[in-house]
Amino acid sequence: MPLHPTELKGLSPARVQDKYPKWFGNFPYPYMNGSLHLGHAFTISKIEFAAGYQRLLGKRVLFPHGLHATGMPIKAAADKIIREMEMFGPDFERFDEDAQDDKPIKAAPNGPAAPSAAVGKATKGKIAAKSTGLTYQFQIMLSIGVPRVEVKKFADPHHWLEHFPPICKEDNNAMGNRIDWRRSFVTTDLNPYYDSFVRWQMNKLHALGKVKFGERYTIYSPKDGQPCMDHDRSDGEGVNPQEYTGIKMEVVEWSPAAKVIEGKVNDRKVYLVAATLRPETMYGQTNCFVGTSIKYGVFAINDTEAFVCTYRAARNMAFQGLSPERGQTQQLLEIDGAALVGTKIKAPFGLAPEVYVLPMDNVLSTKGTGVVTSVPSDSPDDFATINDLRKKPEFYKIDRDWVSVDPIPVLTTPTYGELTAPRLVEKLKIQSQKDVKQLAEAKEIAYKEGFYSGVMLVGEFKGLSVQEAKPKVRASMIEQGLAFAYAEPENPVISRSADECVVALMDQWYMDYGEPVWRSEAERLLAKMETWTVETRNLFEATLAWLNQWACARTYGLGSKLPWDPQFMVESLSDSTIYMAYYTVAHLLHDGDIFGRTPGPLGVSAEQMTDEAWEYVFCNGPWPDPEPFPKEKADALKHEFNYFYPFDMRSSGKDLVQNNLTFLLYNHAAIFPEDKWPKGIRTNGHLMLNGKKMSKSTGNSLTLREGVLKFGADAMRLSLADAGDGVEDANFDEKTANANILRLHTLMTWCEDIFKDESNLRTGSKNSYHDRVFEEEIVDLINITKSHYDATAFKDALKFGFYELQSARDWYREVTAEIGMHADLVKYWIRVAALMITPFAPHFAEHIWTEVLKEPRSVQLALWPDPGRIADRSIIETGVYMRGTLKTIRDAEFTLLKRLQKGKKGKGAEDALFDPKKPKAVRIYVATKFLSGRRHDKVDDAKVRDILIEKGLIKDKRAMPFIQAFKKRMSEIGVDAAFRRTLLFSESEILKELLPYLKKSLSLEDVEVFSVEEALQREGHGFTRTIIESSEPGSPAFEYRNI
Repeated sequence: MPLHPTELKGLSPARVQDKYPKWFGNFPYPYMNGSLHLGHAFTISKIEFAAGYQRLLGKRVLFPHGLHATGMPIKAAADKIIREMEMFGPDFERFDEDAQDDKPIKAAPNGPAAPSAAVGKATKGKIAAKSTGLTYQFQIMLSIGVPRVEVKKFADPHHWLEHFPPICKEDNNAMGNRIDWRRSFVTTDLNPYYDSFVRWQMNKLHALGKVKFGERYTIYSPKDGQPCMDHDRSDGEGVNPQEYTGIKMEVVEWSPAAKVIEGKVNDRKVYLVAATLRPETMYGQTNCFVGTSIKYGVFAINDTEAFVCTYRAARNMAFQGLSPERGQTQQLLEIDGAALVGTKIKAPFGLAPEVYVLPMDNVLSTKGTGVVTSVPSDSPDDFATINDLRKKPEFYKIDRDWVSVDPIPVLTTPTYGELTAPRLVEKLKIQSQKDVKQLAEAKEIAYKEGFYSGVMLVGEFKGLSVQEAKPKVRASMIEQGLAFAYAEPENPVISRSADECVVALMDQWYMDYGEPVWRSEAERLLAKMETWTVETRNLFEATLAWLNQWACARTYGLGSKLPWDPQFMVESLSDSTIYMAYYTVAHLLHDGDIFGRTPGPLGVSAEQMTDEAWEYVFCNGPWPDPEPFPKEKADALKHEFNYFYPFDMRSSGKDLVQNNLTFLLYNHAAIFPEDKWPKGIRTNGHLMLNGKKMSKSTGNSLTLREGVLKFGADAMRLSLADAGDGVEDANFDEKTANANILRLHTLMTWCEDIFKDESNLRTGSKNSYHDRVFEEEIVDLINITKSHYDATAFKDALKFGFYELQSARDWYREVTAEIGMHADLVKYWIRVAALMITPFAPHFAEHIWTEVLKEPRSVQLALWPDPGRIADRSIIETGVYMRGTLKTIRDAEFTLLKRLQKGKKGKGAEDALFDPKKPKAVRIYVATKFLSGRRHDKVDDAKVRDILIEKGLIKDKRAMPFIQAFKKRMSEIGVDAAFRRTLLFSESEILKELLPYLKKSLSLEDVEVFSVEEALQREGHGFTRTIIESSEPGSPAFEYRNI
């Protein structure tokens, strides 16, 4: 609801916030290449629930929803449709479904050095669509409801943005989300207003020196011809370049099987190339390993050198200046790894100058170069393999002399001395190279121990710590031409266009994240910001610790042009870091027109929104002269921004902390004044469906629309609230959703019935003790629920504000069955129930509020049912006591029946004093203090154990926790206080209030209440001392009898 100028007259900005408090929540705008799924709904629900609650607090709430289109996904999918139309016709009429092999293509773990054939278009389609279980993009379109004759329109990437945004809006509205659609927009230059906003953002960052240009490693798609950032990937989000040292091991003498290479390299020197993360250990090389089942290539690097490695490694090198032509590998021949075994090579920096190539089972073609230099003194894998080879040289088809060099000490550590690997292999009882799990553990220990505690024993950097020596050894090897810098993706990365990405060394525009001064500002922002969970804060801190330069430009896809270098576009994670500020003014600029084709209420054109105008609105910059448009219009924009910004809460999946959310911190710290820094970011885990990961290929998936159609909006929303709140993965249970349908219907019917016939309700004074308990429990649950809403703990807010509230009503209804519930209290309960469930189930709440309670205005305009006080704890405790007592008596009867049934099968059955089939009564024994002799100032653990064994309680899971808790209580508040368990109420009086209900619910003829002292005086028939003395304050004892 906008504020009228007269409401603001004479008020300072701070006073405006005090008098008209606001709340601004948002979530990452979803990508417009399909319908929203249940995972979107889960993240959206966190803002939706908070927005509903904040409205109940009387705040002006802003919940906007943008539409993301920047990047590659839409363009890549559109290009696939173009290719498929070429293959199958404009309506795919030539597609023969029966002829298709729908089995997914799986790469062999040790594939060829080079592709045996070009990867076909169909294969790429399968790779790209593997997550859906469908082969082609047009099939995906059909599966999401696009008519076959309409699919061809999606060959135009802009058509996606005409088609999916209306569906997104309809789905959100069907869910009942409180979204201000006036502020929606599509990203990219399709919306000129948003485009001008991104232009201002990038120009400002560039002017501040935050955007730089230079040569750096980046994940790169050769097919797309540009960097492949996180949002451009179908697989491998969060994967970064891993930099190695490439060790050049010159061939001295080929093995007989590999001599064929000599005549095919045109007199080039040939090197086996290993990629290592530990160049400081190269002094200890004793041999080199290859995988015998791997295909290797011999690749020309220039006119004088050739490298032996896998095709995958050579392809990476080709984009790092290590090939005759950038991006092109020149393979001279292919050879089996087994043929390389026995080749003699030089070991750069090795104390053993020449070593042999040996076989190793665990060499991977998917990591490094496929060639592994061996340092058995510090690598557990190497040491274990050497041991295997020495034990069975004939089995591995090697000469014993090839493994004659013993481990060479390179560094020393306090824990493992000079030979870390042999010590660890012995300690972890590793028998061979097949003990993969133990070797992985040993490798991690060896690396950390060596890096953090190691001291060099040999070489020119002898005596230096490993941390100091590592970069120096690397630099020395590279300077002498014995090594080179090499990088590859940490793990496989597949682009949206189904291309396996490489690491390229290239000149590019990048955000200088990680720069010390900028990082310290981002850390300061984080320190002031609410994260709601320690885990989220830890994720941010860890990301800030490692996040470095980030490529911010691309040439392929959709987006806004880089202002100073328009051949590039701003990549999708860089134009989505401060757009929350744009929400505050979007409605005034283009008022619901997501493409910004028509100016909004202010009549300001996109061209008039210059960098100077944006700077004035968002950062208090000077108003330009000449002015692009009247200043009062800019002041209207500034007022909206200043009122709503900063945002109060952003909800997102935790996976975005490692990129977009941390970028958000950096960008806000750089661009905005401190009072506009974000107030809070909340993260959640992924959403599972019925306890399993959601996946279209397995059929375990649900879209937002399907959820609404299947369960109804409110039942689905309740289940989303119930799914979980932390950063761990949550679970949407369809059984819970179905149960919520019935639960809401039952509650609605009950509320309606109450008002249809009030004859069974009491009126007048609230003279029943149960009235007092019920009223205090409502007050208590209001306050508890509010505390959970405040903490965004929605699962608990639902538990107490919906489920527990109904439990309180159920108890009240049962215990007052004879006299009837009080009309005022029941109506109060319905009113409270409707208000507290409003954030979760707005449609249900609206019906109860307007149709049942006959309120004239919408529940969306109502306020939280603040009782204005805390509940009376003494009354609350009596309610707990009554319910607990009833349960204990029921449990006691059940235990007694079990004993009697056992007795029928053996001796003593005839002595039974109680027959459950006959009329029965119960005596309740109430203790006001602990009996003498029970208290001990110190706990004798051995004696406690003996007593537990004697009583048959040693296996009771509750016993030891209770004892430990009581011991802790004694130590914290003293022995006297620990045993002083004075209740806030009289047990006897409360039990008398409960007697009518006890008799009715337990089918008892009589219930008697005795103090322990009174009962002991009557000890004898029907009054058993052991039972009487088992009573404690707050925990009465019970004795059944027949009458």
